[in-house]
Amino acid sequence: MKRKNYSIEIDASAAHVFETMLGKTTYKQWTAEFNPTSDFEGHWELGEKISFIGYNKEGEKEGMLGKIAAYTPNKHISIQYIGLIHQNTEITEGPMVEEWVGLFENYTLTENDGVTTVAIEVDVNAEFENYFDSTWPKALQRLKELCE
Repeated sequence: MKRKNYSIEIDASAAHVFETMLGKTTYKQWTAEFNPTSDFEGHWELGEKISFIGYNKEGEKEGMLGKIAAYTPNKHISIQYIGLIHQNTEITEGPMVEEWVGLFENYTLTENDGVTTVAIEVDVNAEFENYFDSTWPKALQRLKELCE
């Protein structure tokens, strides 16, 4: 496991970026870089379970299952992964999820003179490092376009 960092500066307030980042419609737009059917189910609140999903070619739900470990509106969100979603089923134990359970994805927003820096820290398994290095910058650029 490796912790990767990605960031972007957005010419908008932290409140606007936060709302755009987490809003149901706009979330789907900027995370489409990861999966064209990207979505979430759940609530962005401390302690809540949240599912990050997409659909495979058979129409089955696939994705990650997380818990909101920290939540400060307009400033910070930390997600701890607790399992996977595979073929419409939540999986929280066993060999399929061992490499994912306990990993974190953190979002920190810092506003200075109307410009917000979005900093992402994500724990990555080696097999996904190149994918994230390619996809996160595109997703953040899309978020920037939606916000500005």
